[in-house]
Amino acid sequence: MTGLIDFYVAHPFWLWLSIAAAFLAVEVGSGTGWLLWPAAAAAAVGVVALLAPTDLPVEIALFAVLTIVSTYLARRFLRPALAGPDPDLNDPTLRLLGRPAEVVAAFENGRGRVFVDGKEWAARVEDEAEGDAVPATGTRVSVVGVHGAVLTVR
Repeated sequence: MTGLIDFYVAHPFWLWLSIAAAFLAVEVGSGTGWLLWPAAAAAAVGVVALLAPTDLPVEIALFAVLTIVSTYLARRFLRPALAGPDPDLNDPTLRLLGRPAEVVAAFENGRGRVFVDGKEWAARVEDEAEGDAVPATGTRVSVVGVHGAVLTVR
C-alpha cells in the first residue's frame, strides 16, 4: 500500500489517468454508458492535479462532483442512440411506420403497390370493409404496418 501512496505523491496525474483508463475499459466491456462519465471525471481530475497540485481529499471531492454533474448532464441532454420510434437497429423497415406513401398500382382485392422512401413496395389496405373506397393510383396513404416485404396502408 505504501508503494501506491508513494506513486500518488510523486505522480498524481498518472494515478488519475490510470483510474480513468480502468473505468473506460470496464465501460467498453459492458457498454452501459454509465461508466463513461466517471472515466471523463477521473481524466479531468488528473489534468487538474497536473496543473494545480492539490491534496487527495480535494481531488476525491472534485472527482465526485464532476462524476455526478457530468452523468446528470449527459442523461438529461444526450439522447441515447437507440431511443425513438425504431429501437431495432437491425430492422430498417420499422422506419417506414407513419410515413406517407403514394399508390403506384391500383388496389385489387385489398392488394396493390405503393412508393415510399424511394422504393416501391407491395401493400395491402388495412381492415378493408365492404363499401370502403380503395385508394386510387396517385393518392397518398400512410404506412401503418410492416409484415415482411408487404406494407399495410391506410
